Amino acid sequence: MPPSTATPPVSSGRRRFLAALGGLALTAGLGISPDTLHADIDRARLRNSMQRLYGAHGLRVLDAWFALLDRLAGRGIGTQLREVNDFFNQRVRWLDDIDIWGQKDYWATPLETLGRGEGDCEDYSIAKYVTLKELGVPGERLRMIYVRARLGRGGITQAHMVLGYYETPSADPRILDNLVPSITPGSQRTDLDPVFSFNSTGLWTGSSTRSRANPVARLSRWRNAISRMQEQGFI
Repeated sequence: MPPSTATPPVSSGRRRFLAALGGLALTAGLGISPDTLHADIDRARLRNSMQRLYGAHGLRVLDAWFALLDRLAGRGIGTQLREVNDFFNQRVRWLDDIDIWGQKDYWATPLETLGRGEGDCEDYSIAKYVTLKELGVPGERLRMIYVRARLGRGGITQAHMVLGYYETPSADPRILDNLVPSITPGSQRTDLDPVFSFNSTGLWTGSSTRSRANPVARLSRWRNAISRMQEQGFI
């Protein structure tokens, strides 16, 4: 018999991934507006903030970030995604918030993440999100995705966050992750169970989740991070 050309069935894991990210967009009562976080930076203010908080070492890292922005300006989206993902994965050491900030759950600004050279999954995702927006990637194509990540073969899961790039609102997102260095379509990340996703304009939740995560409570940390970004020079 000739080989079948039928589309292979989508696994339940892939359906869950895509469905959980395509739910209802919510903005009312979240304190989020379309213009909450612009894609502009004030380099002089950022340099002053970095000098004050992290000194000469921080300034060197910030200049490397500026150089990245200059080098990637106008480049194709594939190159921008790959190089931004690599930049933060290679320069930032993963560490728990309690060890970095003395707090259980602190969402750092990109300046804080670069200055410390340390961060957890939320910090990687926020830094990549802001960098890509500064490069001109439309904010509506980017979402930070809160997931449960399965580790190894023992069935152990942990809360995790990744950044998704959506070519269209219903597209299979490309996943930028600090745990897996390659950028992979979400439907291939069978180790991730999405819970909700968000950006600076809204929150998307699946039709049902079994997670105890509270999206609205977590977005209060996002609003706090945005406020600090604006003070530091992210306009």
